[in-house]
Amino acid sequence: MSAEFITYGMFIGLLIGLFMGHPLAFVLGGLAVIFGYMGWGSASFFMFINRTWGVMDNYILVAIPLFILMAQLLDQSGVAEDLFDTMRYLFGPIRGGIAIAVIVVSTLFGACTGIIGASVVTMGLLGMPVMLKYGYSKQLASGTICAGGTLGILIPPSIMLVVMADQSGLSVGKLFAGAIIPGLILSTMYVLYILFRCWWKPEDGPALTREERDAVTVTQIMGMALKSMVPPLILIAGVLGSIFAGIATPTEAAAVGAVLAFLMTVVYGKFTWRGLTKAVVNTAKTTSMVIIILVGASCFAGVFMGSAGDEVVKEVIMTIGLGKWGTFIVMMIILFILGMFLDWIGIIMICFPLFLPIAADLGFDKVWFVVIIAVMLQDSFLTPPFGYALFYLKGVAPPEVTTKDIYWGTFPFWRLMELGLIACVIWPQSILWLANTLVK
Repeated sequence: MSAEFITYGMFIGLLIGLFMGHPLAFVLGGLAVIFGYMGWGSASFFMFINRTWGVMDNYILVAIPLFILMAQLLDQSGVAEDLFDTMRYLFGPIRGGIAIAVIVVSTLFGACTGIIGASVVTMGLLGMPVMLKYGYSKQLASGTICAGGTLGILIPPSIMLVVMADQSGLSVGKLFAGAIIPGLILSTMYVLYILFRCWWKPEDGPALTREERDAVTVTQIMGMALKSMVPPLILIAGVLGSIFAGIATPTEAAAVGAVLAFLMTVVYGKFTWRGLTKAVVNTAKTTSMVIIILVGASCFAGVFMGSAGDEVVKEVIMTIGLGKWGTFIVMMIILFILGMFLDWIGIIMICFPLFLPIAADLGFDKVWFVVIIAVMLQDSFLTPPFGYALFYLKGVAPPEVTTKDIYWGTFPFWRLMELGLIACVIWPQSILWLANTLVK
């Protein structure tokens, strides 16, 4: 059976399975079984056993359930609520201050959770009612929450970066370090945009009234800031600091993060056995979903590459004759389109075996290229009509916030994401400097 037949057959089967609405894990695993048996007969099942064992025996992936548990416990601790209240009073006196508070809290919360859904839902429940109460534009409020929430998959510790590191053979610490500056660039661009928009159209983001500002003294605000910011900063330092200092592996740091998140839940007085049970059950469900997809995708990739499908795709892309940067743009467009339909796990497992060898042949630094992919996927998760962040927000937004408001609200932010992506492409050291400095 020719490599071309298996390559095109698996791609067509993948598209058909996904558009029919079947779960990604079963589509990938099913295609692997069908085409593996067609190519090698019953011998292919030994490969599936080895692939499955390889996923289950992967020490790096142990960090996934620990980071998820950390996020679940933080969600119950009330740290996001305290942070938002503090930032609301801190930035409230300026136009657009509450929206800026959402971005700042999302940046810190993203550094504590690494999950896009957790950030969008939490800030949607906290920030949206407050912004609407103070007369903010529904579009600005929606765009701010979605844009801030997507920072959770880019700012470390990110579960997506853990899987990317595993599939690319890179150090988790290097990817974490490489993603910090791009994440901060994006959050800074969002803040500057909000300031400009609310200066240009003050009615979109009015400042707090003098009566509201006078209700809380400067001393009270500083006390709130100390109480709300110290615990998250300790958590971030405990997780990222231990990795960058070489004290702990990413898996060990994830365990430290889970313990610190548990202690924060106790300190904030939010611990209950029912809440702990819920956090553990949700962690098990999410981890099972991720691992099942990884197993299916690993088997799919094994059959695909075993039949030289990766060489077929590489030959097709390289023979188009677009040159180094033309080929790069084509790969980014493919990732952007896939990001509107597929979960990030599927994209990583399908595209990394295809694109990383091409990027290496073109002379791109692997750390830089992988972080660029992470930024691109973040952009696609925000882009209408199928961006994941849009549906997360719609699920918790008040009834008066329409889908149209959310779509139009995100428009300027995903334009800003693309500007941030271009900045990282033009200035590679925005990714590589910290990665090479912190992790040797």
